[in-house]
Amino acid sequence: MNKTVCIIGAGPSGIAAAKNCKEYNIAFDLFEKNDKVGGNWVFNSKTGHSSVYENTHIISSKKLSEYEDYPMPDHYPDYPRHDQLQQYFENYSKYFQVYDQIKFNHTVDHVERMADGQWQVDYTDAEGQKHQKIYQYLMVCNGHHWMPKYPKYEGKFTGKWMHSHDFKGVNDEWRDKKILVIGAGNSGCDVAVEAARVSKDVYLSMRSPQWFLPKFLLGLPSDMVAKALENLRPKTRQSILTKSLKILTGNYESFGLPPTTKPVLSQHPTVNSDLIDYVRHGKVKPKPAIKKLDGKTVEFTDGTKQEFDIVCCCTGFWTVFPFFDPEFINFQHAEKIPLYRKMMHADYDNLYFIGLFQPIGCIWPLADFQARIACQEILGKYKRPKDMKAAIQHELDHPHYKFEGGQRHAVEVDYNTFRTELVSDLASAGVQVPPRHFNISATKLFSRLLTA
Repeated sequence: MNKTVCIIGAGPSGIAAAKNCKEYNIAFDLFEKNDKVGGNWVFNSKTGHSSVYENTHIISSKKLSEYEDYPMPDHYPDYPRHDQLQQYFENYSKYFQVYDQIKFNHTVDHVERMADGQWQVDYTDAEGQKHQKIYQYLMVCNGHHWMPKYPKYEGKFTGKWMHSHDFKGVNDEWRDKKILVIGAGNSGCDVAVEAARVSKDVYLSMRSPQWFLPKFLLGLPSDMVAKALENLRPKTRQSILTKSLKILTGNYESFGLPPTTKPVLSQHPTVNSDLIDYVRHGKVKPKPAIKKLDGKTVEFTDGTKQEFDIVCCCTGFWTVFPFFDPEFINFQHAEKIPLYRKMMHADYDNLYFIGLFQPIGCIWPLADFQARIACQEILGKYKRPKDMKAAIQHELDHPHYKFEGGQRHAVEVDYNTFRTELVSDLASAGVQVPPRHFNISATKLFSRLLTA
């Protein structure tokens, strides 16, 4: 029987999956519902498509975001813009000769596992015609940042109520308006900072304390600093980064942000160099969680009330797979997603989720390793654990850091530790991955700190 793979989604993870299938001579079909590669990195000013906004730059550094077998161009900055990244993904897919095989403007409508274990895929082509095809393997690469999750409160807001999913940039509609941003994650801080460029009344509602990492520490991209500390114990690494941030930014409570009691990396970090400056300049004003809504009035948990014209909910996304029946696989409300290496299901050995993890770092190069492992298993060279349920439970019980609970951290991993695990799995299949050298170590980092 010919081994044929169905790959859903031509975002950064999907094109990496296709590249690996191509490299190992595994037949595949790659379905993409839009007309370009890149997933969320395809900027679209119209709402309805979950994409970056107009001024988006990546929050992980170029060196730790690029695929390890396809470096980003030298002229790209440390943190490239969205259009540079989309071009990079397009060039990647063309360089590895998978671009012409992508089925653009094709929507996967339904996927069902048949009695013999194969996958029946129903899809609609670019002309609107319905089709059905059988595949031996399935690689799900549809991403997990596209179905908006709205918060629920008592009452109703009668102004403009929106989600960061639909935020494409500020315009005259935002000028001099009273704006409330809910959520202090990466999207929330970006929206608050962008809004503050055109309005004097921007408020940021935070339900829980956050750490705000600048994009640069000690003259390096901040994730490169974390990379330099990777050989230290997790608690030691957290302690160094936590103390460094306190020295750099001072006491959050003194300028209105809720104080953090847990160390850095116990939650998904917010990487934003502008937010603290904007707060300290009074351009973005912190507020606590919301208690209830009444017309344009918002009441907060500290008893204060305020009127707003626009509320933007930067409250994350649901992890959903619209092509699966909910009774088959449903991770929407899961606080821990039960997949080995965040990719393999205990019950279905021909199903792979590629890129379904949230690293303290970038997804793409590690998704490439996941896809490579999947191909090695298809070829019979990689052996998954015999007791998959026990292996999955062990991973769930031993996270890379003691992450906070909740759906936000359902697929959280540490970039460097996860890379080590994936590289080890590849080595067990006879695939050697060259080590990464950046000429920066903890010793050099401390030396730089002492001589600064």
